[in-house]
Amino acid sequence: MPDALEQNEIDALLASVGDDEAAEGGTPAPVRAAVAGDDDGVQPYDFKRPERVSKDQIRAIASIHEVFARNFGVALSGLMRTIVDVRVVGVEQLTYNEFIHSLPNPTCFMILEGPPLEGQMCLEMSPLIVYPMIDRLLGGTNRQSFIPPRPLTSIEWRLIQRLIGRALEQLSEVWRNLVAATFELKQTESNPQLVHIVAPNEVVVFITFEIKLGHTAGTMSLCVPFNTIESVLGRLTTQSWFYKPKDPTETQQNRLLRNLVKGTVEMVTYLGQSRIRLSDLRSLRPGDVLPLDKRSSEELVIQIAGRNKFAGRPGQFRGNKALRITRTAEPDELL
Repeated sequence: MPDALEQNEIDALLASVGDDEAAEGGTPAPVRAAVAGDDDGVQPYDFKRPERVSKDQIRAIASIHEVFARNFGVALSGLMRTIVDVRVVGVEQLTYNEFIHSLPNPTCFMILEGPPLEGQMCLEMSPLIVYPMIDRLLGGTNRQSFIPPRPLTSIEWRLIQRLIGRALEQLSEVWRNLVAATFELKQTESNPQLVHIVAPNEVVVFITFEIKLGHTAGTMSLCVPFNTIESVLGRLTTQSWFYKPKDPTETQQNRLLRNLVKGTVEMVTYLGQSRIRLSDLRSLRPGDVLPLDKRSSEELVIQIAGRNKFAGRPGQFRGNKALRITRTAEPDELL
């Protein structure tokens, strides 16, 4: 047998392979796809923008920061003495270079750290909402205010850091179910293109918030690099993640009790009821006596905030009308 095949023998082998494929149902799969142009199920993949965070994990991140948005809105409302609405607009993953070039210049740009998380994060607040907040903190109104095209001054940065402190406190709270991280402000900058916390082509998770203050609105952006959340990605699933507020500490409970002690409530005691004719009501004069449906020896019901709370007997104490509490009243007890 010769070591090499002749050309006619090679052609015969290729022809036999083609006949076998045709007998089984047509041309081979790669040839059929090329001939038919069928690209069903084929999705393009951009190696410059790899999707390293799954859609399920993106939804979990959105759920976490929706809780943060609600809590931050409440904190801002208390500080501004007006209603501030904060909500999540979108969560997506893109490169750090795309994130930086999507921001205005100048802007309110901050670098955050949250040990034990690795690396740094970025928080940006649009001047469209920063200056109205500063105006409100300084005694202004919610009306449309002028937005100067300049970086923040040192005094303005000090005012904004009061807001950022509340944001970091709420952010640390919602992240505590994933990792015991305490976020801190490390650096501030007006030009975001001067800050490089990761490589330009590194994947980041970009979370956008909308802040409404009266008739003005602006955006706030949180940039989380992939290497920062890589260690907690396994816990980011919508099926297994639930926000669980931490139990109040003893200090918080004591503070709450002290504040409750200082509060005032309205206490009302009902002596009794009486029914008279309208003609008798019109003829009432000072000194007339109205008989009530209760005897002087019966207990009177005390209501607090419109609900039955105690029962007691009337009397006198140090020259004032008084009531000695004898028992707890039933919720449906008649007055």
